[in-house]
Amino acid sequence: MKVAVVGVTGLVGQEMLKTLEEMNFPVSELIPVASARSVGKQLEFRKRPYTVMSVEDGIKAKPDIAIFSAGGSASREYAPQFAAVGTTVVDNSSAWRMDPEVPLVVPEINMDSVKGAKIIANPNCSTIQMVLALAPLHRAYTIKRVVVSTYQSVTGTGKAAVDQLMAERQGQEGPRVYPHPIDLNCIPHCDVFLENDYTREEMKMVNETRKILNDDRIQITATAVRVPAIGGHSEAVNVEFEKPFEIAEVKRLLSETPGLVVMDDVSNNLYPTPRFAQGKNEVFVGRIRRDPTVPHGLNLWIVADNLRKGAATNAVQIALQLVGKLQKA
Repeated sequence: MKVAVVGVTGLVGQEMLKTLEEMNFPVSELIPVASARSVGKQLEFRKRPYTVMSVEDGIKAKPDIAIFSAGGSASREYAPQFAAVGTTVVDNSSAWRMDPEVPLVVPEINMDSVKGAKIIANPNCSTIQMVLALAPLHRAYTIKRVVVSTYQSVTGTGKAAVDQLMAERQGQEGPRVYPHPIDLNCIPHCDVFLENDYTREEMKMVNETRKILNDDRIQITATAVRVPAIGGHSEAVNVEFEKPFEIAEVKRLLSETPGLVVMDDVSNNLYPTPRFAQGKNEVFVGRIRRDPTVPHGLNLWIVADNLRKGAATNAVQIALQLVGKLQKA
């Protein structure tokens, strides 16, 4: 497989290279693509040197698969150009997620929605980890309502945000990505505010969850908070079901879900944290307990590395599934 990674020099692009290598993706030729300021830079993949090339040269190379992590505007402009030369694009930006013609995919849940599409959207990082836990429970008990609060790592904003945190931690002044200090602080502001006073990040979780689970009846409300963590995103998720459940059965369903790990033994202080999740491909679930304030209520604590399952891992898993289908064809 000729594989292009578009946006290869960014945080997620670098994680994509690591994930391709770790998952033994059948790359016969790597096509590393980035913006003009990164063209000509050297990088290493599987102990071989590569030179970063322009998007135009990447398109001319006609890769079989292009994994994008280059931002929405770049994806809107270049994904169709890659698709036009026969490339299947897996896009990590928000550009195509809510397009009705583009499948929005978490491979453990809805890979069957791809159906030969040439552009496939990778969901928002916070959405991916939440729906991976919710999908088996929705099938079993039918979700009525979800209330989620996120605690999101600075890596979700990018390298400049990590630099801001580290500079503040050392008592230094530097360029500020956030409107407030992030060290020793929590900022209830992820992405931009919309007319309804929710942020775009919060509405992504609402709309994308419904699309992935293929159910517009689910009522969802979200509050997204940036915290001074680096390992990954955490979420406190309150779910109300239409049908009754038993906690033991919930834990069994979650533990049998591919890509999901149950960590729930409070007597031994066992529950997931972002520091534990860093660098791992799985989604971790703990603090599984009944909500006694509604007839069929459940509380979950869900943690994942937002650069891994929240971005790079999910994209590479989609590509791996595509490779299997292409080889079968």
